[in-house]
Amino acid sequence: MTKRDTDAIASLRAVDRAASDLRRGLPVVVQGADGAAVIASAETASGAEISELQTLAGGPLSLLLTAQRANVLHILPSGHDVQLVPLGERISSDLAKQIADPAHDLAGGLRGPFPQVKDAPPDWSRAAVTLCKIARLLPAALGAPLPADAARRAETVHGLMRVTTDAIGLRDARSAGELTPVASARLPLWNAENSRMFAFRPADGGLEHLAIVVGDPDPAKPVLARLHSECFTGDLLGSMKCDCGEQLRGALEAISNEGGGVLLYMAQEGRGIGLMNKIRAYALQDQGFDTVDANLRVGFETDERLFAPAAEMLQRFGFTTVRLMTNNPDKVAGLTAEGITVSQRVPHAFPSNPHNEEYLRTKKNRTGHFL
Repeated sequence: MTKRDTDAIASLRAVDRAASDLRRGLPVVVQGADGAAVIASAETASGAEISELQTLAGGPLSLLLTAQRANVLHILPSGHDVQLVPLGERISSDLAKQIADPAHDLAGGLRGPFPQVKDAPPDWSRAAVTLCKIARLLPAALGAPLPADAARRAETVHGLMRVTTDAIGLRDARSAGELTPVASARLPLWNAENSRMFAFRPADGGLEHLAIVVGDPDPAKPVLARLHSECFTGDLLGSMKCDCGEQLRGALEAISNEGGGVLLYMAQEGRGIGLMNKIRAYALQDQGFDTVDANLRVGFETDERLFAPAAEMLQRFGFTTVRLMTNNPDKVAGLTAEGITVSQRVPHAFPSNPHNEEYLRTKKNRTGHFL
């Protein structure tokens, strides 16, 4: 193993440990090209940890929000993907935690106007929000810059984990591909008895993606394929708020009837925002927001999924041309951008029910689905 490989592994390990600390409510030090900072998750940091954050910083903290969340709060756009909101006497750290969490939006009333920071955010602030996403938390952090000597004390005296912005960027990029085959087994299914499941682990050590190959499809011909993002609520519990369960089972049945094909079961819950944040989005939907606005209010893009892992899985099986079962034009474009030829889009729609009519309407009107 080369020194470069060893350094990369050490960097990824540091990011995973830092993300784990954020989930525990602990602060971490983020070192960037333009200086270091101490940061904590706006979601998990306790009052004691925030006090420690302020002591270490020796100065005021800022709330770090995505541009999507800032727009929801009517903070004037700065043209940057992360917005800093300085904390002061009017905005306490406790209030900042509520501002970051959309569950408090309607209950707390209007809390603005907020201080406007138009300068480009430091690189550590972007990395802090990305680290919160890696930790599967709300994409919001509390942070403040640290002088070099204070950063060293935070690491050596206070025992805080230190991670670089480059390492966070590497960890985020590696989640897009570089899959390792883990295991495979025959798996007869009710709708597709002649099936085999394959598991692939991403290089970032994240959740495994799965491929279900039905029959023995010929790689020389366009293969019938379905990209299915995992949906715990729809696939397993039978939620009526979406059409995911019907799409999953319907795709397997259609592929079996075709004589063979592949279904990719991607570990990208909630269009890539994770199960906990999807539950938050569900609560917002109950308040009257559609699925797009709900994701934006939580602080995410409308869709945060990546298509590189799906393309790599297809290529490993020798499938370079697919007949894609989807109503989503972004899936066609995403696979095409990753080098997979989509020779045909195969419609894949199911009847609505009283609980998902608005969800399907939003798909059609706001994200361009063919419904």
